Order: sequence, then structure tokens, then C-alpha cells
Amino acid sequence: MGTSVRSSSRPRLSYRVRLGFDRVRKQYMLLGPESVTVLNTTGAAILDLCDGRRTVDEIVTALRGRYHQVAGDEVTHFLTRLATKRCVEVDDD
Repeated sequence: MGTSVRSSSRPRLSYRVRLGFDRVRKQYMLLGPESVTVLNTTGAAILDLCDGRRTVDEIVTALRGRYHQVAGDEVTHFLTRLATKRCVEVDDD
């Protein structure tokens, strides 16, 4: 387990946080102890695919099936930032 996210990493949400949706504000949120992070739709889609089984490459491929353009390095950067904040955990094979 670490904070370095690579294309072969298998990210998952930390047990400290959960992905939620505020129906009133129509916003996705990452809820943690004493913290709330508002997410855009793409960020929520990335985190929804972080199940600890898929690699980052597989997540990017799945996102490319939903969205016109997906930059793999941006997904990796997003996940690295969340791993640094201990919101995402990564396993490397």
C-alpha cells in the first residue's frame, strides 16, 4: 500500500471515506471524517470504478467508453492527490 499511483496500481476508496450524492445540491461528494470534498461528475465516475480490482489502465479504458476524451495522466494525477490525502489506497502487483 502506498501513495504512488501507477498505471498498474489497483486503487480503492479508503475505509475512512465514502462516495455520496447530495440530491438537493445535485453534487457528488467524497465524505470523510470532518471533511467533505465536492466532486464533478468525472471525478465521481473515476472513484466509482476504484474497487481494488481494476487497474488504473482499466479504469481509464472504462472511462473512455463513457466520455469523449480521457487523459490517463490526469486520472493518475487525480488518484495520486487523493492517495496523498489518504482518501484512496492503492495496491501494486
